[in-house]
Amino acid sequence: MILVGVLIFLFLFIILLLIMPIIIWIDTHKNEYFIQLKGLLKVSLEPVKNEVLRVKISILFFNFYYYPIPKRILKKASRPHTTKKKQRTIIKWVYSVFRTFKVKKLFLNIDTSDWTLNAKLFPIFYFLNLSKGNFWINYQGKNQLVLHLQNRPIDILKSYINFKT
Repeated sequence: MILVGVLIFLFLFIILLLIMPIIIWIDTHKNEYFIQLKGLLKVSLEPVKNEVLRVKISILFFNFYYYPIPKRILKKASRPHTTKKKQRTIIKWVYSVFRTFKVKKLFLNIDTSDWTLNAKLFPIFYFLNLSKGNFWINYQGKNQLVLHLQNRPIDILKSYINFKT
């Protein structure tokens, strides 16, 4: 009886993980960059004074910190050569996974430091504002991007299965 209860709990937990939303948040104005499994896991990048950045990993109620860039950077190892056909296959798979993400919020406010280019981008951004998101041109030197993407692991798994068939 206990084994059946554990198996049911494990099955329900796996289903919960598959339908749990994955959130990707990028906000350049507030310096917030994170990937989150809603209510379970959050991995965020944080700027630090002494280091370039650190990764904060929050699992339930526990916080862990990781410094991915050491003070002394080692030489890069050479990568094995891959064929162009394999590279195209990988690019197609990444594209099919990327299409499963849903854009919940998109806000772009840019200044190119060239007033003629800003003036040329203004009509393009005007028409994009009618249907796609919030795009703004400013002449004050401010650049800001807010991007909120959401997906579910089951959608990524479906795209992988559809790609292989």
